[in-house]
Amino acid sequence: MSDVLISILQILGWTGLFFLGYLLLAFVVGTAKKDNSLIDRFYPGGFMLIAWSTLILKGTFDFRQIIITILVTIWGIRLGTYVTIRNWGKGEDKRYQNMRERWGDKVLINSLLRIYLFQGLIIFLVVSPVSYINVVDNPAIWWLDFIGIGVWVIGFYFETVGDYQLYVFLNNPENQGKVFDEGLWRYTQHPNYFGEVTQWWGIFLVATSVALKVYFPYGFITIIGPIIITYMIINVSGVRLLNKQFEGDSEYARYKRRTSQFIPLPPKKDKD
Repeated sequence: MSDVLISILQILGWTGLFFLGYLLLAFVVGTAKKDNSLIDRFYPGGFMLIAWSTLILKGTFDFRQIIITILVTIWGIRLGTYVTIRNWGKGEDKRYQNMRERWGDKVLINSLLRIYLFQGLIIFLVVSPVSYINVVDNPAIWWLDFIGIGVWVIGFYFETVGDYQLYVFLNNPENQGKVFDEGLWRYTQHPNYFGEVTQWWGIFLVATSVALKVYFPYGFITIIGPIIITYMIINVSGVRLLNKQFEGDSEYARYKRRTSQFIPLPPKKDKD
């Protein structure tokens, strides 16, 4: 085994231990408060912890590594702040309440394995392009880096503006029972989810720019990161759950017919 590979595995090993401690802390807090939905507030911090751990443990602090770590930090602080404000004082989310009821006296072990550690596995895989960039020796910046960062900026815009527009809409009592179809929500049913996915594809492009030029080219396998977050958001935790929530709502059904499900597109004419 080469010295380079050993060094990479050591960095990832220590990072994994730090991250495991972080997840266990989240589990202890969530258990003490009887609120497993607190994992949603710890979620962004997990990405930031892995990004900064790999950056510091590698210790080369190349320009690309610093920029990508800063981008993850901006994303994490923004999302963590938004989730905290949105959920403040509301108690445990209904999804986690249902899990607690189903698991009964086995709630502790199931919560640890199926909420905290499972989320941790997803985070570790999704952030793998960042880990790769931070643990290998980086080549000089080139055009693909700028494309990747540009894609990230587009995604950040959609997620941030989409969340803000929806937050303002939902906090206006006059909008109770209405479907929001203005701003970015006029062009996609899920601008915030589209933005989330787009950011991770942007970071993967930056990882690809590294993989194309270094001796340790296994960065291509980090495509698993954006693939997983795309699948999870569309088929598991995001789009699918929201569609189920509004199932049977005629106004939302009309909104879905005229509005692109995911990729932003001009709205269709409503024939109703």
